[in-house]
Amino acid sequence: MATKRLSGLGRGLDALIATTSKVSDMADNRVIDIDINKIEPNREQPRKYFDEESLADLASSLAEYGMVQPVLVKEEEGYYSLIAGERRWRAARIARLSTIPAIVKDYSPVESLQIALVENIQRKDLNPVEEAMCYKRLSEEFFYTQESIAQKVGKSRQAISNAISLLSLDPRVQNMLAEGRLSAAHGRALLGARNAAEQTAMAERIEAEDLSVRETGRIIKSGPATPKKPARAQPPEYIHIENELKTLLGTRVRIQNSKSGVESGGKIEIHYYSQTELDRIIGWFKGSL
Repeated sequence: MATKRLSGLGRGLDALIATTSKVSDMADNRVIDIDINKIEPNREQPRKYFDEESLADLASSLAEYGMVQPVLVKEEEGYYSLIAGERRWRAARIARLSTIPAIVKDYSPVESLQIALVENIQRKDLNPVEEAMCYKRLSEEFFYTQESIAQKVGKSRQAISNAISLLSLDPRVQNMLAEGRLSAAHGRALLGARNAAEQTAMAERIEAEDLSVRETGRIIKSGPATPKKPARAQPPEYIHIENELKTLLGTRVRIQNSKSGVESGGKIEIHYYSQTELDRIIGWFKGSL
């Protein structure tokens, strides 16, 4: 019997498991306990960033109540590759669970990618760049049209097109999107910039001035992105110090002098974009004391 077409995200991952399998296999969604050390993360997992604080909260819950929803895996020569549920698997490792419940399925690469993509989109776990890369892979590696991708994930074709368009942004702007410093809507507005340098300058201005998407679009249409107030020239020795700190800390660092000048002091801004990065920076300082 032919497989059924996925109509949208609202039906949930359980429905997706059924629709990507033959009807004769639908009763074979048996849950078994698998040694957690025999499960490996999916190398094609669309999601690359996992919030450490959220994982710790989930780990506490799993340690107290156990894992209710099984992960989805594929058997791979003596071990199991995760298809869906990597966040739960990571939290279970933190909670030191020895086994976790799993459903074993033999999916093709495109089915595995589709399920991982849909699971993350359902939970809004992907950042805009990760989501766009998924759509691009479905298109380029598996020859899906934007229309068929839209049908698979329950979105409009225009939404798919808008997402993929973000990949034409300058890599520095894409990093800001991935880190949550810019929204996808801001990213689409930046596509109207005249060149990569203007995109980056405007992106930094959005972050610094907390510009809305409408304000961003208006400024881009009116001319090159320039700060409202010209920044004071940074002494060369301070630029050198900033660059050294950036290299040491692995993140954005900014030295701001007081309005009275360098001699009157100032402040050092150290940017971080996740709890993990903050912990790393603090650890570096503690180790340097």
